[in-house]
Amino acid sequence: MATRSTPPAAASAPSYIVPFITVTILFGIFGFLTNLNSNLMPHLKSIFDLSYGPAMLATAAWFLAYLIFSVPSAKLIEAVGYKRTMVISLFIMVVGALLFLPAANLISFPFFLTAIFVLAIGVCALQTSANPYVSILGPEHSAPARLTLSQAFNSLGAAAAPLVVGRFILTDPSKIASKASIAHTVQGPYIAIAAALFVLGFAVMLMHLPAVTSTRAFRPASDGDALLGRSIWTYSHTVLGMGGIFFYVGIEIALAAIAISYFRTQGITSIETATSLASLYFIFIMIGRFLGSVLMTWVRAEKLLAILGFLGVALLLVSMFSHGTVAVWSLVLCGLANSVMYPNIFALGIAELGPLTSKGSGVITMGNVGGAVIPLLFGLLADKVGIQYAFVLPIIGYLYVAYYGLSGSKPRRTVKA
Repeated sequence: MATRSTPPAAASAPSYIVPFITVTILFGIFGFLTNLNSNLMPHLKSIFDLSYGPAMLATAAWFLAYLIFSVPSAKLIEAVGYKRTMVISLFIMVVGALLFLPAANLISFPFFLTAIFVLAIGVCALQTSANPYVSILGPEHSAPARLTLSQAFNSLGAAAAPLVVGRFILTDPSKIASKASIAHTVQGPYIAIAAALFVLGFAVMLMHLPAVTSTRAFRPASDGDALLGRSIWTYSHTVLGMGGIFFYVGIEIALAAIAISYFRTQGITSIETATSLASLYFIFIMIGRFLGSVLMTWVRAEKLLAILGFLGVALLLVSMFSHGTVAVWSLVLCGLANSVMYPNIFALGIAELGPLTSKGSGVITMGNVGGAVIPLLFGLLADKVGIQYAFVLPIIGYLYVAYYGLSGSKPRRTVKA
């Protein structure tokens, strides 16, 4: 028995390095695209003369794709495997990026929303496959730390997005002759994005990745196992994890989408400075994820999750009741509070699911629709009471995340005959 198990372990460990690096690069890609979309809000607001609420429809269109396509993405993984799902998702993203060209030519808000939605379908499928894939590339007990490390590169991509928006897309309307000229600034960046995704799709197609078509291969169970006959919706820690992702993604996207506008209301007059601060928000998320991947060797993931939930509440309360530099930096530092929330919630939500891991991934990924709901509600609330008082909504979300860390993440998997 011992001689049979030792050699495969020794042989398989090195083979995980290239797959891990490859998928980590993909994390950076969808982090960049997700935040690029969030930071388009001021651009669309300027082109179509929108208030905060309607402008947030850009984030709603993006994350609506997660509600509709998360479970189908999990089924696609079961049908064709993780690698092929990643390749398919990259080519869908190429189509979505190219749709920004006619949207800009037609100066059509519905067409922009359509392009955003199609691009998000590809990102949804990529994320649904990449998250559990990283989780199963090694022991289950170290999955939170491994996923946190990959998510750090997601934040690196996200941090680059505001800089790209500030440099190539956002403009001073007083210096542009027409709305058509403002709209056309998206075309160059999205042509470059489509080309890069096209090349990356073929690169991943040609790479050798472990041919894992089902998590059953990593978490085996016999056909008569009661675990297989139980609905994924009966796992409370998975369903509550979906709620945790709902609130976390909603918080992260709402704060990112409003950041540039909020900083300018607090005395930051330069677009370059405002976009740099918005980028710094994601740099803090990245730093927190690198630190978190180390901290979690000593601190349990659920305990760290609760601590950071309460930290987020404290920072937003400070930003709500202050002005100027203090208000700005309190929001920027929310990046540290957000840092390990997504990977920890995700890893805790699929813990002990065995062969149901891919289904659990699909359910939890549905929670990304919070990025559609919460920013839209936040924008509408900001139109009514102002941005600072609208912070009460993400504060509620942080409290839920703290609850999930304290109690909701505990697996309850008793199966009654």
